[in-house]
Amino acid sequence: MIEETSAGIVLFRKEGSKNLFLLLNYPSGHWDFVKGKMEKDETIHETAIRETKEETEIVDVEFLDNFEEWIEYNFQYKGELVHKKVVFFLAKTNTKNVEISHEHLDYTWVDYNTAMEKTTFDNAKTVLTKAQTLLSKTL
Repeated sequence: MIEETSAGIVLFRKEGSKNLFLLLNYPSGHWDFVKGKMEKDETIHETAIRETKEETEIVDVEFLDNFEEWIEYNFQYKGELVHKKVVFFLAKTNTKNVEISHEHLDYTWVDYNTAMEKTTFDNAKTVLTKAQTLLSKTL
């Protein structure tokens, strides 16, 4: 089995009194957060920042303390089983315009309830709920 580690960000921005979350549309059809594989000698924060820039062109990322959520899942890639661990951080941006990379089909900024409806996977919904809970206590 192949072992992979990725890092990503539950990215949000303020619009009035609302928090809007960034979701990306992946070619397989699902909606999820920014994330990608760690490169050699990178920290998980460096990976999250690099992937955010590569996938969205967003560079103003302000991490919120006390949010580090790990998920794990298995999938098949070219006939091999891959065990993937992904850490998500919660971060704020002031950037509204997103320039998605070739890795995605579309993006959207949506409120929590819409994000819960649109997000495909249960583990992503769990991470999103934890992010919303923290935001409701701190901001």
